[in-house]
Amino acid sequence: MKAGTQLAGIACGLVAYGMWGFFPLFFHQLSQVPPMDILSHRAFWACVFVSGLLTLRRQWSSVAAVVRNGTHLLLLAGAALLIGVNWLVFLWAVDTQQVVASSLGYFLTPLVNVVLGLVVLGERLDRLEWLAVSLAVAAIANEILAFGSLPWVSLVLAATFGTYGLIRKRLPVDVAPGLWLETLAMLPLCVLYAAWQAERGHSVWVGHAPPTMALLIGSGVLTALPLLAFAAAARRLDLATVGMLMYINPTLQFVTAVGLFGEPMQASRLLSFGLIWLGLLIFSWSAWRKYRGPR
Repeated sequence: MKAGTQLAGIACGLVAYGMWGFFPLFFHQLSQVPPMDILSHRAFWACVFVSGLLTLRRQWSSVAAVVRNGTHLLLLAGAALLIGVNWLVFLWAVDTQQVVASSLGYFLTPLVNVVLGLVVLGERLDRLEWLAVSLAVAAIANEILAFGSLPWVSLVLAATFGTYGLIRKRLPVDVAPGLWLETLAMLPLCVLYAAWQAERGHSVWVGHAPPTMALLIGSGVLTALPLLAFAAAARRLDLATVGMLMYINPTLQFVTAVGLFGEPMQASRLLSFGLIWLGLLIFSWSAWRKYRGPR
């Protein structure tokens, strides 16, 4: 039974991270749609899809419980803002052919989590973890020296997703009710954006060709499915295994950007990735040692 549970967890993890890793390929098919339009559809259709799930699973009482808790509701609103910014920057990166920078951001996320644990939770780092963080800082410094500016796409993606993960980890709210409330919180801004665009003669919600509309609806479904699969994986696997599976997402994005989209890979950026990969190896080794510990 234990082996079967672990195998099911790995399968769910592969589904989650595999879907996230191939997101650039999916959203590249919507390159004719402005990123904010895609975000609006993504939030709306994800909300609709999760509404159906909540109805089928009879979880509306969980939603009501969160609504009655002002602190939880406020934290979810903050989480919605963070993940909304993350989605928008990611969509903009795909639209402007900066998927390599997006990949770098998601590679940085585990190390951002380490820093957040240090600053917010008061956790202590061992020598290997300090070395991993130092390598990440060196990678950022290399990006600044090579390109003359902060790698803001990578930093925003890492910071928003890392902070979002911290909030959701500490918030005792199930994935589906939490996602429904997060997407619901995004909708007023999306409606205001749509109204502003309508005044300028651009329709956000209608007027798309049927294939484009199908992809926009599908973006909402694809938003929810990997999150649900990830939650299932996290319940069945130990932390070390979940952490190692996490690197599938940025690896697939990196391969997609360079191999399929033909984005250039400068030697300086390759050095940045090398520093990050080395840092992740050191960090993973340290996490594995802590997890195994003395038995």
